[in-house]
Amino acid sequence: MDADGETLVVSLGEDARALRLDKALAEAATGLSRARIQALMDEGAVSFGGAAVSAKTKALPGDYLIALPPVIPADPRPEAIPLTVLYEDADLIVIDKPAGMAAHPAPGNETGTLVNALLNHCGASLSGIGGVARPGIVHRLDKDTSGVMVAAKSDRAHAGLSALFARHDIERTYIALTRGALSPARGRIETRIGRSSADRKKMAVLKSGGREAITDYEVERVFGAPAKRDGAPMAARVACTLHTGRTHQIRVHLASKGAPILGDPVYGSGSPAAPVRAAIAETGLNRQALHAAVLGFVHPVTGEALRFETPPPGDMQALEHLLDAL
Repeated sequence: MDADGETLVVSLGEDARALRLDKALAEAATGLSRARIQALMDEGAVSFGGAAVSAKTKALPGDYLIALPPVIPADPRPEAIPLTVLYEDADLIVIDKPAGMAAHPAPGNETGTLVNALLNHCGASLSGIGGVARPGIVHRLDKDTSGVMVAAKSDRAHAGLSALFARHDIERTYIALTRGALSPARGRIETRIGRSSADRKKMAVLKSGGREAITDYEVERVFGAPAKRDGAPMAARVACTLHTGRTHQIRVHLASKGAPILGDPVYGSGSPAAPVRAAIAETGLNRQALHAAVLGFVHPVTGEALRFETPPPGDMQALEHLLDAL
């Protein structure tokens, strides 16, 4: 066992020469499937004579080292991650989530998530609420979207908040910085959203199927004079109010109207104007410029009307400042 995980030593004999290496290792009683060995090879975790080897390599007799990563615990673990707490009582907690923090553990984001932080902050009061994998989480923001989130700390709060979100009886407004601007300056985008047939990892506006998605928007400011008299400005600040909560809803809706969110690596098709690109580079923005600014709801236990509002974080504020000078 090394510092990072277990290292297997697999010895192949002369009879393995006729096989591809991934097949030979899988047949050598390693306990690993061929697909798993291929994945480890892609990560450079299989070596022979001190050099990493690939799946298509022909097997040679000798000792191969397979470095296995440490086992990830099945259940999330508490982690001492600082949280910006906007409100907290015995039943729920409201936080201002930073960009870069995933809501709950998933492949590629097993640690450092909001769930890990909440388990540490709330202790046993959060344990089991809403399920082991996603305790307390009743809605989520994309990993690289910042802003206000609420999590449940009790079963009754979890049930009540889940019902509010299911009925869309929640006030949710986001601030986005977009390439160009929507026209008209205020309106409603009402479509159906589902998985893209061209790329199953993406969402898309669909003519049929999918689920209803409704976003109200208002262009609050525009930046940069249009190149043509009838053209669009270089960028804009847009407030989006959600009436449904589909995956990537705002990102898909704004992109479908020709004003994708700046910095969006998935839906930001087309390149912004050169001055906007320069502003993004100067601020170091490396995410979609989207912030969940407002969250309002009726407390599911006390009945109190609650409303929270936070300004966009530093990277978006810096970008908006530079755009304002265009």
